[in-house]
Amino acid sequence: MIEVTTEQDLDKQLASNSRVLALFYASWCPFCRSFVGVFNKHAQNPDRDVCIKVRVDDDENPLWETYGLEAVPSIILFENGQAKRRLDCHLGAGLNEKQFTHWLAVS
Repeated sequence: MIEVTTEQDLDKQLASNSRVLALFYASWCPFCRSFVGVFNKHAQNPDRDVCIKVRVDDDENPLWETYGLEAVPSIILFENGQAKRRLDCHLGAGLNEKQFTHWLAVS
């Protein structure tokens, strides 16, 4: 699984792949730490789009603003470099596998 931390690295991945499923997360976030395993499990599917993890540990990382992240974990599906769908966590609750699999089913 590819992990990026900068806007330039994310842009390279988006330019190289027509569909990218990106998990935006922070290593210090307890909700992210529990959700990363769920994301990794579903990313292992060979039929899945290119899956990447975008670590935004630093509050000053411009990716927070560029993608309107208010909290993490958040997932964005990119098609041809453009954000098409997203699944944002709920503050104080994070994301769970049921929410993610339902969201994937309609992607």
